[in-house]
Amino acid sequence: MNGTETVRGLRRLGGSPVMREVRAKDADPSNLFDTGLEYSAPARGTWNIVHTGMLIPEAHEIFVCAQGCLRGVVLTAAEMGTSDRFSTVAVRENNVTDGDLEDLLVEGVTDILEKLPALPPAVLVYTSCIHHFMGADLDHMYRELRERFPTVAFTDCYMNPIMRKSGLTPDQLMRRQLYSLLKERPKDPGKVLVTGNDFASDDGGNIPALLRAGGKTLCEIPRTRTWEEYLALAEASVCVTNQPAAVPAGKLLAEKHGMKHLCLPFSFGYDEIEANLDALSDAMGIPRPDCGEKIARCEEALDRAKRTIGDAPVEIDYTAFSRPLSLALLLLRHGFRVERVYLDGVSGEERGDLDALAAEFPDLKLSPTVHPVMRVTGRTREEKTLAVGQKAAYFASTPYFVNIVENGGFTGFDAVTGLAALMEEAWLEEKDTRSLIGIKGMGCGACL
Repeated sequence: MNGTETVRGLRRLGGSPVMREVRAKDADPSNLFDTGLEYSAPARGTWNIVHTGMLIPEAHEIFVCAQGCLRGVVLTAAEMGTSDRFSTVAVRENNVTDGDLEDLLVEGVTDILEKLPALPPAVLVYTSCIHHFMGADLDHMYRELRERFPTVAFTDCYMNPIMRKSGLTPDQLMRRQLYSLLKERPKDPGKVLVTGNDFASDDGGNIPALLRAGGKTLCEIPRTRTWEEYLALAEASVCVTNQPAAVPAGKLLAEKHGMKHLCLPFSFGYDEIEANLDALSDAMGIPRPDCGEKIARCEEALDRAKRTIGDAPVEIDYTAFSRPLSLALLLLRHGFRVERVYLDGVSGEERGDLDALAAEFPDLKLSPTVHPVMRVTGRTREEKTLAVGQKAAYFASTPYFVNIVENGGFTGFDAVTGLAALMEEAWLEEKDTRSLIGIKGMGCGACL
């Protein structure tokens, strides 16, 4: 075909598709893959800004954007059963040409609120790309709304995908804005707010157990069920973040509410986990935990999983855990045959993990998830393959996968023991990959 052919609707130049992957030894963490046109794999388990905003109990979401963009968020609200807490205002071409974006938002939100059975205590207003392209006066709009509805707490949220590559991402902004409605309250030295996670920490996890043993109280937004319970989060004296996207939320709570912000990055490295627990113990004035027994349990769980899975290939993706390279390093050091990690960038927390992988396991493959070539890359495997994460399951086309997103509520050594058990289970029981990964916002209903 003279070097040109068409594959699944894409015009391909230069013959066979090239797998855009790098080996750990060759990876440049500051520029892992070239960027441009992006592909979205049909693995829908991760949460989006609609799911996350709904964590504020009794709040109402209003999206103001073009009708084409509204389709996805409307479906999200319907799928999660929260259409009664969700409304939209459609921006049309005439609103742009007539320059009445501000009036449209104010009058549209007013009309929605006046027609609700009762005013909600809080409203999350999501502006979109067009408001920023056109320089809409956001301060004026929110000031007007607060004057019209003095009993309603309004906050600014953003459906602005053009900002994904500069400044705070929509995900970081949404996690930060979850706490923007909190009002100042007297601090309780015994309360700790774990911040910016979609899932509540597992009750049996290391951080909840540590705080419980020290007579302290753990607070999290996924555990709140009323507006008053949400407002009580401001009583915490310490806030903890354990994933990169949540750090701006921790900084907001420190600056606005005077909480001590502890950034304790989620990790699969024993030393880092122990250091995190020590830092939390020191901040709360409670005895440091003895981690020796916990590490021994991790080793037993990993040994058991390795005996079950053997030398089978393992593939990991970043949607399962915020530290996929840390996980790969742990498994490789314990004899697992990890062949590929899917990720689109390397966070600051993972630079050390990448350096260790480059030195110890230089041929580990790192593959993107959004590069366009991933649409046509081969998804067949010669051997039975275990995947950790939905995107890894999709790209490896395997029914044997750990179905988890966004750390799944794990907080420390419990992530190691919990994952080892899930890997064993995944290896022994086939799943309906196509059906499971198509469910949007995995587990969102349980947190609402």
